[in-house]
Amino acid sequence: MGCGRVGSMLAHQLTDLGNSVAVIDQDASAFRRLGPDFKGVTVTGVGFDREHLIKAGIEDAQAFAAVSSGDNSNILAARTAREVFGVKNVVARIYDHRRAEVFQRLGIPTVATVSWTAEQMLRRILPEGHAVEWTDPTSAVSLVEVKISDRWVGSTAQKIEHLTGVRLAMVTRMGAALVATHDTVVQDGDIVRVIAPATVLDQIEDIFSKGPVE
Repeated sequence: MGCGRVGSMLAHQLTDLGNSVAVIDQDASAFRRLGPDFKGVTVTGVGFDREHLIKAGIEDAQAFAAVSSGDNSNILAARTAREVFGVKNVVARIYDHRRAEVFQRLGIPTVATVSWTAEQMLRRILPEGHAVEWTDPTSAVSLVEVKISDRWVGSTAQKIEHLTGVRLAMVTRMGAALVATHDTVVQDGDIVRVIAPATVLDQIEDIFSKGPVE
């Protein structure tokens, strides 16, 4: 639902991967973004209206993405797709990060675009400390990008995990992402992401600003 820049790009990416796609939008002129080569279905209507959803093929859908410009419409459409039609893979784009957290806890996967973009910008402007990139719906575990002291350079993931109590999840090195193993050695310039309990997030910055301490 939604044929803006995100919706039209997502529709093309899905069709390029060999999926059949239907796009719903209230404004028929929005479908121009899809271009003449789009092979999917377009439905002019409201994305949370049952008749319009059925016309788009919701009863046979494997997934549903609500990416219109309205938070209320996206949540209502996502809940309708999941609760009324039983679609298993549902996601909604939300601008208000506070509401996104609420719906995430209700079991509706959300992407809070404004807060995510702001956090990524802030992270590049002020690289010190840590940035939470993902938190599970129960707020128990988080994926965190951390700024580590140079004194950690040369340490293995196994050593870091032993001394800090968090799990080294991945390392981005010269633009390439690597899944960390016990033998992964942190190098200068690496961007490090760890998985940590929410209870230690306040201590993350302090832990990694120091060097290895037995």
